[in-house]
Amino acid sequence: MGGTQESQTLPPFHTLEVEPRAKLNRVHAVLYTCAILLLFYRRSLNLLHSTSFYSFSLFLSMSLSEIILAFMWSTTQAFRWCPVRRREYPENLAKVIDDRDFPALDTFICTADPYKEPPMGVINTALSVMAFDYPTDKMSVYVSDDSGSELTLYAFMEAAKFAKHWVPFCRENKIEDRCPEVYFQTTHGACSGEIKVMYETMKDRVERVVERGHIIEDQITREEERKAFKKWTTGFTRQDHPTVIQVLLESGKDRDVAGYELPNLVYLSREKSRSSPHHFKGGALNALLRVSAEMSNAPVILTLDCDMYSNDPQTPRRAMCYIMDPNKAQKLAFVQFPQYFHGINKNDIYGCEYKRLLQITPSGMDGLLGPVYVGSGCFFQRKAFHGPPSSPELEVLDFKHKHRPMASLRSEAVLSVASCTYENGTNWGSKVGFRYGSLVEDYYTSYKLHAEGWESVYCNPVRPAFSGEMPINLNDVLSQNKRWCIGLLEVGFSKYSPLTFGITRISFLMGMSYAHPAYWATWAVPITTYGFLPQLALLNGIPLFPKVSDPWCYLYIYLFVGGYGQDLIDFLIARGTIRKWWSDQRMWMIRGVSSYLFALIQFTFKLIGISAFGFNVTSKVIDDEQQKRYKQGIFEFGVASPFFVPLATVAIINLISFTLGLARVLQQGKLEDMFVQLFISGFVMANCWPIYEAMVLRGDRGRIPTKIMVISVFLSWVLYLVASIRLKI
Repeated sequence: MGGTQESQTLPPFHTLEVEPRAKLNRVHAVLYTCAILLLFYRRSLNLLHSTSFYSFSLFLSMSLSEIILAFMWSTTQAFRWCPVRRREYPENLAKVIDDRDFPALDTFICTADPYKEPPMGVINTALSVMAFDYPTDKMSVYVSDDSGSELTLYAFMEAAKFAKHWVPFCRENKIEDRCPEVYFQTTHGACSGEIKVMYETMKDRVERVVERGHIIEDQITREEERKAFKKWTTGFTRQDHPTVIQVLLESGKDRDVAGYELPNLVYLSREKSRSSPHHFKGGALNALLRVSAEMSNAPVILTLDCDMYSNDPQTPRRAMCYIMDPNKAQKLAFVQFPQYFHGINKNDIYGCEYKRLLQITPSGMDGLLGPVYVGSGCFFQRKAFHGPPSSPELEVLDFKHKHRPMASLRSEAVLSVASCTYENGTNWGSKVGFRYGSLVEDYYTSYKLHAEGWESVYCNPVRPAFSGEMPINLNDVLSQNKRWCIGLLEVGFSKYSPLTFGITRISFLMGMSYAHPAYWATWAVPITTYGFLPQLALLNGIPLFPKVSDPWCYLYIYLFVGGYGQDLIDFLIARGTIRKWWSDQRMWMIRGVSSYLFALIQFTFKLIGISAFGFNVTSKVIDDEQQKRYKQGIFEFGVASPFFVPLATVAIINLISFTLGLARVLQQGKLEDMFVQLFISGFVMANCWPIYEAMVLRGDRGRIPTKIMVISVFLSWVLYLVASIRLKI
């Protein structure tokens, strides 16, 4: 609850209630645990009564898979134990706190490639937050350009000019959609006249420059800007360049066309050198932390992905309902808003809403110590990056907003904090700032903050606070997921493992909550096993499950229905649909034999000293033909990606095993013996329909390439041959 210490009669800033389903979740957890123990007892009998090494190895493989499934299920119970629902009342906050008393806000936006992350998308994100319903003299927007691209710098020079018209336009017309690209697609935006023409003109200039790949200086109309631009970009290369900091708009100096102050807008490209580690996005965020501390030092920091625009101008005030609550602020590290995505097709075929990651899991963790930081849409207290909440150092550090001319701060001292050697011999990345040691710096940072004693809050208002773009082809989706999984495994198998360090330093339930994503990739083992083993055994007439008439069969039915049923209920409560849930569980199976499997293999290679991965930026560029197929709900394969080989192989094996297996059991009258394996094969086939479609029924460029099909057919034949040979032995 919120309020002030002076008066407890004031209305609350926020409220919290435990979800009614919490008790039902606990009852189900007890019953399901008993069923799992019975399953292990059954498998132990299978192993003891195996009559050959072949059957023993089959049952051992199934047992290992079921142990991993049981472990991963057990981790989900941590965030199902006490799910909560919060509500904020920014109107109550306004009754007791004047605008001039709100804390200053620094917004960090990171971009790394002007071709995969088009500058117009980054511009729209920046303009949407510059137009927040928040005191403009207390806002600063920092754009980190890790590509060191003159294209991005030029784009933001154009954006700074347009901001002088856009910010007052939003304020005067009380617009909710403060992302220009989104607003001008609405009915009102389409009739906006002059402001729309200005935006389209800016957009055309920027896109032509990006398409050309370089700047023609004559395009910069003002002489002073042309000279400055030439100076800033001299010697720029992506891998080696000095620090560039350019204040494009300065609060107190630059004003909009209505005469009001504009927020600060700062472009930063930190120093890069091939001889120094740069720690990807985590390093960029820490450079922003230090630079912003010198230039504005706002006590509150918002981090945003470059394509995640503001969808609600009231969002900062909602965050302040928690940050300005004196009963909560002392231990509050951050307020996390969920990411929502626009343009998702009707059935979300790639499961890109990530309801479990972004809504279901955070709601459950919020009933403990708070959700995980997911890299975007998060309001931090700056002090949380400098030590535990009980640290005496926080009392002496300066976290007050700085009011001084920014132009005077482009000194050697400011430039040095963004140098590639500044962190050498310091605690940056280990005890201070965003934490290094994993490709998923967001997950790892919040994990370490919770271990230090900080808490967090999950804020999910009815109107989504932020909205962004997601990949619209399968290869990009799987590549992104593989990168996450490798980073998560780096934490899961480190000395800071959630199963050891997390459980002892935070709490058992929070440790288990963090363990769930940390070991996502281990799902590859049971999903791959269940994708191949029962089917190959079916082809060879080997039963791995009890007969339908056997009472033990009811145990498997309960485990399947109970697991999937609870998952479906969680999904529907999170405002999902049955069709989207089907897509989501299908993507879980697809990831299991592709991104999870490849992540597990690559991480294993890394452990033995074979490094095979780096950081790849997910492309935000949208192809028109791909977009059309995506809207129609058609899977996009197109490229000869290694991810698609196991997918196509699974589809072929299951089709053959179901067809031949069904014919054989009907002929031999053994349907009762093989029913469970036939059901598994049929269930996998139902999930593989988009793959069958892309293999034989489609002629567009998004179909599975012939090369992938040939390799998959060969592998299917080899697997069948090996299984048959082992049976004879």
